Amino acid sequence: MDKDLQSIQEVRDLVKRAKTAQSEFQKFSQSDVDRVVQAMADAGYRAAETLARAAIDDTHFGRFEDKIIKNQFATRDVWNAIKNLQTVGVIDRDRHHRTMKIAEPMGIIAAIIPTTNPTSTVMNNMIIGVKGGNAIVSSPHPQAANCTMAAAEVLRLAAEKAGAPAGLIGCIKTPTIVGAQHLMTHDDVNVIVATGGRGIVKAAYSSGKPAYGVGPGNVPAIIERSANVTKAVKDTIAGKSFDNGVICSSEQTLIYEGAIERQVMLALKNLPVHIVSDAEKQKLKNWMFKADGKLNPAVVGLDPWRIAENSGFKVDSKIRVLIVPIDTVGPDEVFSKEKLSPVLALLRANSIKQAFNFGLTMIEMSGIGHTASLHTQDEDLVLEFAHKFPVGRLIVNSPSVHGSVGYTTELSPAFTLGSGTRSGSISMDNISAKHFINVKTLAYETKPLDKSGSTDSAIDRPFQSRRGSKQPVEKPEAPPVLINPTRVSTSVEPDQKNILYGSSGITEDEIQKIIRDFKG
Repeated sequence: MDKDLQSIQEVRDLVKRAKTAQSEFQKFSQSDVDRVVQAMADAGYRAAETLARAAIDDTHFGRFEDKIIKNQFATRDVWNAIKNLQTVGVIDRDRHHRTMKIAEPMGIIAAIIPTTNPTSTVMNNMIIGVKGGNAIVSSPHPQAANCTMAAAEVLRLAAEKAGAPAGLIGCIKTPTIVGAQHLMTHDDVNVIVATGGRGIVKAAYSSGKPAYGVGPGNVPAIIERSANVTKAVKDTIAGKSFDNGVICSSEQTLIYEGAIERQVMLALKNLPVHIVSDAEKQKLKNWMFKADGKLNPAVVGLDPWRIAENSGFKVDSKIRVLIVPIDTVGPDEVFSKEKLSPVLALLRANSIKQAFNFGLTMIEMSGIGHTASLHTQDEDLVLEFAHKFPVGRLIVNSPSVHGSVGYTTELSPAFTLGSGTRSGSISMDNISAKHFINVKTLAYETKPLDKSGSTDSAIDRPFQSRRGSKQPVEKPEAPPVLINPTRVSTSVEPDQKNILYGSSGITEDEIQKIIRDFKG
């Protein structure tokens, strides 16, 4: 059978099963849901090393040690962050305002999984999705299908063993672009979470369904003169080298103030990096980028020594990052773009103002809404940074990668990083379980239309009852009951000048005076 047709049929079968399973699962109590999700997280954590090896075997890029950490983080840390979150039934009561919030599942989630983080992302999405009472069907990247399906299967078996209905968790075994598009547009799919290249994320936004999208990042790492320079440089290299730079919040250009150049270069000298020469830079450019400036996909996640070798020069196998000095940023400087590899641009700025401008150019060029990082001890500068940069994650004094996913900060642990409306996503948050529930609000009356205290319905006079009736009450012999009866006439037909409006007891004459004053 044609692969596209096979993929489409799989989608139909998986969504059908998911719909049946979710209708049963939404009846589960909070404790039952949590038992299922904890079983999934525990199973994924135990399989972290096996799945990391499977990801390396499937994709042939990244670092095995780092993929273990990612898998552990996507299971144990994510679960620990959401385990106390109420996602079933009444989740909040406000007795003072007489409101109540009730959670309900969104339904069926379509999850598009990238090749860069295939096992960690699929487990992260399944854990947070099922925590919300949803079913989830995942579409792996074709180049990472085996490891993604293996991870999904680990969590599926654990969930069903813990009592989840069969079909609640599904994964396409024959993934194709056509199959992914069919999944996203399926009538029974309620929400999409898409991580990957521009094309698939754009397709998610264009599906007609609510979508959490993770677009490209192009993170500037700015070091200001008051920073702990040695730590800042070390953090930047730690972030850039993690899993060979494949995470979208990885640092892309290290921008530093010229006043601290000597300290920056000394810090780099003591780290396992190689600063390329002009000749090596040209060779690197020729191999890493196509004639149109687009990134050569073969570079993604490769070890630095392999990138150098493919480019025509050699570096020691212990080198973790290739450093490329540049003079500016923008479309004409390809090294100032997202590189998805352990290649980091290095740029001197004459002032912090110029450094910010360089960083903003990078963000606007490619990375709007995503992440930026700043190293400084100047709190006023931190606030300026926060106001100026149009990104969802503003990381201060931490590796951008680790800070953005919540590993070294108090951000919600996540591998799905929303980039906001300017990039087409419905959220700038780190996407978590709270993003996969609908919240209904129940509200009791606290400001009745009929303030007279009458037991009669106010339906026939809804606007009069809030300001005091201009009509006599039903019993003509009785005076109208108004807000401040001691200040009004007791006649059946009240004096219009003395009728009071609102809780403050304002009169008609006073209202007219206010109007005249505004008219000048």
